[in-house]
Amino acid sequence: MGRMNPMRRAPFAATINEATMPVITFANTKGGAGKTTAVLLLSTELARLGYRVTILDSDPQRWITRWYETSDAPDNLRVIPYINASNIQMHLRDNRPDTDYFIIDLPGASSPLMAVAIGLSDHILVPIQGCAMDAKGGAQVLELLRYLEDKGGICIDHSVVLSRVNSMVTTRALSAVKTLLAERRVRVLDTPIIERSAYRDIFDYGGSLYGMDPERVSNLDKAKENAQIYAQEVLRLVPMRKAANAGAAVASAVRTAA
Repeated sequence: MGRMNPMRRAPFAATINEATMPVITFANTKGGAGKTTAVLLLSTELARLGYRVTILDSDPQRWITRWYETSDAPDNLRVIPYINASNIQMHLRDNRPDTDYFIIDLPGASSPLMAVAIGLSDHILVPIQGCAMDAKGGAQVLELLRYLEDKGGICIDHSVVLSRVNSMVTTRALSAVKTLLAERRVRVLDTPIIERSAYRDIFDYGGSLYGMDPERVSNLDKAKENAQIYAQEVLRLVPMRKAANAGAAVASAVRTAA
């Protein structure tokens, strides 16, 4: 995906995004897409690698916050709940000195916050179930991003991450899905998130994959490997200190389009 035309960037980008670390937003306006699992896997892997991670939890279900409150989370990972359109910029600004990566977990429904968060992001990740490529929630986000690019010349980097993929799905089937999205000019991560019991257990029991008992959790090694490869791919797409695509002007454009 191309970068935004520098002439269309706003001063706000310099005051918030370029002066801070990358902002990665997970967006799908339909629940059940595996969005929060994708957020938690990426965040805990980044923290394990030594990055300072701040998760901004705007989901009214507060699954990430509940996990954080019941887990012995590492010192370099924090979760801030109750994020909304009026306070997100403040939290980005106030936590900038202690953060390498901001991860935003948007609600699984349309909201004014989506417009603001997209405008503040370096990269949008859209989780879509591999078996339901016409999921309305993911399509709404992708259509909005396409509208901004086609009508406003505003290119915000984004990718689809195939989530909750059955481990029995063939490589050929996944390749067909990726080809279909590529024809629509949508980048798809090479690494799908496979449906694993370990990923569900994280929310039930807290902690991380690395605190689980392999005697009690099936295919734990495969779950760890999947999470590691997924996080490494995102790191290549969104390296530290990458300048943001947009600022307040883009957020305003997104609100208009929405």
